[in-house]
Amino acid sequence: MNDAGSLKGRHFLTLKDFSPEEIDYLVKLAAKLKEKKKKGEPVNFYTGKNVALIFEKTSTRTRCSFEIAAHDMGMGTTYLDPKSSQIGKKESIADTARVLGRMFDGIEYRGFGQEIVEELAKYAGVPVWNGLTNEYHPTQMLATLLTIREHLGSEKGVKLVYMGDARYNMGNSLMILCAKMGMDFVACTAKEYFPEAGLVEECQKYAEVSGGSITLTEDVLTGTKDADVIYTDVWVSMGEPDEVWEERIRLLSPYQVNRKVMENAKESAIFTHCLPAFHDLETEIGRDVFEKFGRKELEVTDEVFESEQSVVFDEAENRMHTIKAVMVATLGDLTE
Repeated sequence: MNDAGSLKGRHFLTLKDFSPEEIDYLVKLAAKLKEKKKKGEPVNFYTGKNVALIFEKTSTRTRCSFEIAAHDMGMGTTYLDPKSSQIGKKESIADTARVLGRMFDGIEYRGFGQEIVEELAKYAGVPVWNGLTNEYHPTQMLATLLTIREHLGSEKGVKLVYMGDARYNMGNSLMILCAKMGMDFVACTAKEYFPEAGLVEECQKYAEVSGGSITLTEDVLTGTKDADVIYTDVWVSMGEPDEVWEERIRLLSPYQVNRKVMENAKESAIFTHCLPAFHDLETEIGRDVFEKFGRKELEVTDEVFESEQSVVFDEAENRMHTIKAVMVATLGDLTE
């Protein structure tokens, strides 16, 4: 197993950059740090260090996970929201990276194109962590893997089915995770929402090595048959026009996670979601969708979301522990 020293100074931009052994190490480290937190054992070995959190897209879980993880370890955080940074506006990404790299020990970025976080990493001189881009969401993947291990024991041979729009960060990243770690990945969705062919080919090569597999299917019963994990995400990003909602609802409605889907999976199957989820009318957007399109539930029914098979809040908590592991490993393990 790799030790944390081998990851010191590394960026965390996409799981494509990490070996299965390194991914395994990070998740085991997260489990260790989680246990320490539950026992109340301090891990504040990073007093005097500071991290910058750049959020061009706001978030509840990602921001809280990074802030609590950093504070638990004695670090200071500076949160830069969409209005608090000149990145890419008055100041180039390269210049921003070089300024922040002189002041901070690590930089998190959550926003738009992957090329932005890649450029930050190129010029920062300190570890840069991807909190989410349009293309990848690697910290979420570590939380997914930790949650699978906690509930299913191991990921080897696990069939994970992603239902919804599989072209962007969640579909891409889950496919990479499964291919790297010997899991069977299924994108179960309309063909318009299949992952990009080049990435599928790349992941098939990873799967050949790990013993995993990649399947793309439009057939719900075939795709979800005997699944161990059913995963979904919101169908539409916030701020997109009504025409996009209309099209996604029309094409993705057959891929809603409901009782029929869960009954077609294994009896021991778990359901998860990276959140937020539209499973009821308790949000402004949920009520707006109901008024415009008559839908009380979208990507998952409330029955499944609130069921005993749902592990969404376990995974949400695990964001914090896995993000802490990423910071420990890339800044240098001082916990021993």
